[in-house]
Order: sequence, then structure tokens, then C-alpha cells
Amino acid sequence: MSPTRWLSDDEQLVWRAYLEATQRLWERLDHELDDRGGVSLAEYEVLARLSEAPDRSLRMSELADQVVSSRSRLTHTVTRMESRRLVRRRPSVRDGRGVMCELTDTGMETLAERARVHVEGVREHLFDQMDAEETEVVGRVLARVAEHLREVRSNPRPSGDRVARETLRV
Repeated sequence: MSPTRWLSDDEQLVWRAYLEATQRLWERLDHELDDRGGVSLAEYEVLARLSEAPDRSLRMSELADQVVSSRSRLTHTVTRMESRRLVRRRPSVRDGRGVMCELTDTGMETLAERARVHVEGVREHLFDQMDAEETEVVGRVLARVAEHLREVRSNPRPSGDRVARETLRV
């Protein structure tokens, strides 16, 4: 087993800043959407992804991948959204086994109403905090990390390779 490559002090600071910033950003955007219209950020993301899909419809498994959610969590979210007629589920016409999630007209209207609040929040709380060069660098880095994590998800390490946490510096 190879030795653990612990984070340097600088890396630790970056990691903690990243965690705090992303959690606070999610919380703030979620609060703004919910406060001004009763839509959570997770629900908004479902609406947005469906609005961009062909026929405003995606397989539940594909939607879960796109919004980076477990299928179970997405099912609960979609159930809440169905009760408000924002989306509807139906069997897949392709194979009859899969379940499709479809954006309704009410869901599209809700998305259009909430889009301004969401975009203003993203601009104020994220992009207004960076200059153009920083935005480009952050975009490149996050795209690279996302690609790496998609690959790791497709090719996970055997469970025997997991390293136990030996200190609090993880």
C-alpha cells in the first residue's frame, strides 16, 4: 500500500475554503429560490435540465446522473414536484421498462418565473466575486475535476484499495 499523500497547509486551506464556499452558495441560492416562489435549488435544477432535453423529457436514471443525485433522492424530489404538477412520470415508449420524467407546461412556467432569481443569485454570489481571468481558471479546473470524477465513477477502485483515515487532516 502506498503512503498517504497528506494535504499541505496551503492545500488544506483551499479545500476548506472550497467546502465552505460551495455549501454556503448552495444554501444561499436554495433560500433565494424557495423564499421567492417555493422552489428548491434541487427542484430548479430538475426543471432546468428537463427544459433543455429533447421533448422536455429524460429517463429518471439519466436525470439523476445530470443533477448528480441518487435515484432514491431524485424519486423523492420528483414525487414532490409531481404533486405540484411541475413534472409527470410516464413509462418509456422505447422499452416500457424505464421511467421518463417530463416537464409540464406548469413546470416550464415556474422555471421561467424563477430563472431571473436564480441567475441574479448566481451572478451576485459567484461571478461578481471573480474577474474574467479567475472565472476562466475556475471553469477549467472545475470541468477537469468533474471529468475526472465521471471517469472514477465509471471505473471505481476495488474496495481493498481504500485507505483508512488515520488523522483528522483529510
